[in-house]
Amino acid sequence: MPKRGENIYKRKDARWEARYIKGYDTLGTAQYGYIYAKTYSEVKDKLAEIKVKLYDQSKRVPNTFGEYCDEWLTLSRNRVKESTYVKYYGIVNTRLKPGLGSLLPEELNTIIIEKFSNNLLIQVNLSPKTVRDILTVLHAVIDYGRKQRGSGFIEMDIIYPQSRKSKMRVLSNEEQYRLVQYLMTDMDYTKFGILLALFTGMRIGEICALRWEDIYIEDKFLHVCKTMQRLQKVDEDNAYCKTKIVIGDAKSDTSIRDIPLNEHLAEICKIMSPDASKAYVLTGKVDVYLDPRTLQYRFSRVAYECGLEGAHFHTLRHTFATRCIESGFEIKSLSEVLGHASTKVTLDRYVHSSMDLKRINMDKLPAYGL
Repeated sequence: MPKRGENIYKRKDARWEARYIKGYDTLGTAQYGYIYAKTYSEVKDKLAEIKVKLYDQSKRVPNTFGEYCDEWLTLSRNRVKESTYVKYYGIVNTRLKPGLGSLLPEELNTIIIEKFSNNLLIQVNLSPKTVRDILTVLHAVIDYGRKQRGSGFIEMDIIYPQSRKSKMRVLSNEEQYRLVQYLMTDMDYTKFGILLALFTGMRIGEICALRWEDIYIEDKFLHVCKTMQRLQKVDEDNAYCKTKIVIGDAKSDTSIRDIPLNEHLAEICKIMSPDASKAYVLTGKVDVYLDPRTLQYRFSRVAYECGLEGAHFHTLRHTFATRCIESGFEIKSLSEVLGHASTKVTLDRYVHSSMDLKRINMDKLPAYGL
C-alpha cells in the first residue's frame, strides 16, 4: 500500500491508516496502535493529536503503589491467558489496592508487608495458599516498578506463609464400586462423563470441553486439548460484570495429551456415542454444553445418592491416581496421563497410598529375628 509521511499508508479499501507506538510491554517490546480515516490529512491530524496525548502521559510517573498496580495490570492483559488476567485483576483490586494502594513506593518495607500478610491470614481468614498468590502478585508489581522506574522501591524480603498439606479425599474400593454401579444404571450423558473422569483422571473443565470427535473409539484413546472455565467478566472499563463461559486451550502444554481407554470404557463409549461427532460428551448436542458449575452440582447429587460423604468432582482425579499406583502403574506414564509437568507433582499431590497397600508393602520386608 502507498506510504506518505510517518507510518501513514493507504489501504486497499481506499482508507488511510496510521500506526503509532502506544507503549512498551515489560520486556521492552513496542505495542502499536492504529488510526483510520477517509483522507490522508484527516488521519495525519488524528495521529498528531494522539502523539500529543501520549507525550503528556509519558511525562507523568506513577506516584502511589496503587498506580503502579494499575500500570502493571494493564501491561499484563495482553501477555497472559484471560483466566490469569482475571485472577490478577481480582487480587489487585480487592486486596493490593485497598490494603497498600495509597502508600508511596518508598513507604513499602518488610514490616508493612508482613502486617498486610498477617491481616489477610488472621482477620480476613484467607487460606495460606490464597495469601501466597496475593504476595506473588505483590512481588511482581514491585519488580516491575523497580525495573521500570529504578529508585523508589527498596529491597525487601517477602515471607510467604506455609500451609499444612491437607489430606485429600479418595474413594475407597467399596465406595468406588458403589459409584460405578450407580452410574451404570440408566446411564445418561452426565453419568457417562462422571464415569469417564473416574477412569481417566480428567479435570472437570477438560470433561466439560470434550467433544465426541476427541474420542477415538476404534483406536481406544481420547485426546485432551481444551478446557472450559467460568470466568468473572471484565468490561472495557475494567469493572466486574457477571461471568462468562470460556472454552480455550488446555491448562498447559503438558495438559494436551492422549489418554488410552481400556476395553470396557471403549465399549461404553461406543454405546453412548451420538451421530454428531462435534457434539459435547456431556450433552450429546453440538450447540449445548454443560458448564463446570452445573456438573459439580450434579455430581454433588450423585455423591449424596451414593453416600459418598465429603466427595467432590476432583475426588475422582485423586481416586484415579491412587488406583493406578495400587495397580502398579508406572509413575512416568501416570504423570503424562494426568497432564503433569513432572512426576514430583503427581507424587506430591495426587498419589495417596491406602492402608491396604501400605500393609502389602510392609509384609514384603524380611522378618529378621522375629
